[in-house]
Amino acid sequence: MTELDKLTAAVIACRKCPRLVRWREAVARHPPRRYQGTDYWAKPLGGFGDPKARLLIVGLAPAAHGGNRTGRIFTGDRSGDWLYAALYSRGFASQPKSKDRQDGLKLKDCYITAAVRCAPPGNKPTKAEFARCRPYLVQELKLFINLRVVIVLGKIAFDSFLAAYQECVGAIPKPRPKFGHGASFVLSNDIKVICSYHPSQQNTFTGKLTRPMFDDVFKQARAVL
Repeated sequence: MTELDKLTAAVIACRKCPRLVRWREAVARHPPRRYQGTDYWAKPLGGFGDPKARLLIVGLAPAAHGGNRTGRIFTGDRSGDWLYAALYSRGFASQPKSKDRQDGLKLKDCYITAAVRCAPPGNKPTKAEFARCRPYLVQELKLFINLRVVIVLGKIAFDSFLAAYQECVGAIPKPRPKFGHGASFVLSNDIKVICSYHPSQQNTFTGKLTRPMFDDVFKQARAVL
């Protein structure tokens, strides 16, 4: 078992946040009509992708009826539809859709993780829940020694990544970088960070995030690599 496998196993077994444990399991017991009869994963999610990846994508947390249902991050929801289509278009994914964890999807040179590993009520983890989950992201940053690019999906993922990076490496550019869609900066170890709005329905349905805007982020990442 590799160190990444051990970390994933530890994530899946985690029960550090009682509120999140109650929520993820309650969602599984009382799904909406469209998912009634479905066997929910209802556990924390490990990351997904290539263990030798040079591109890391950091999201917020699993969706209650997406990753919490399917057992794979950004899988089975509309945010995932946007993400995997963008990854496929730039050669990071073997297929443009992600339906369930047995659908054959493979990532190339890319790994996806999240700031919080359990689906939170209202999509809003607490500060304490972020803090309890952060060591998993810190450990991933230590394990992914080939990293060249990090894409952060949303302001919360941006803040969480910088907090984990500071614990791991300690050097954040001054003045502190600001989040903005398409903004980018280079860290002290030559890792380029690219910011994107999160592909949530709140952003995609309103036009705050469009397909060309989202694709351009992955175009930037591919150009670096």
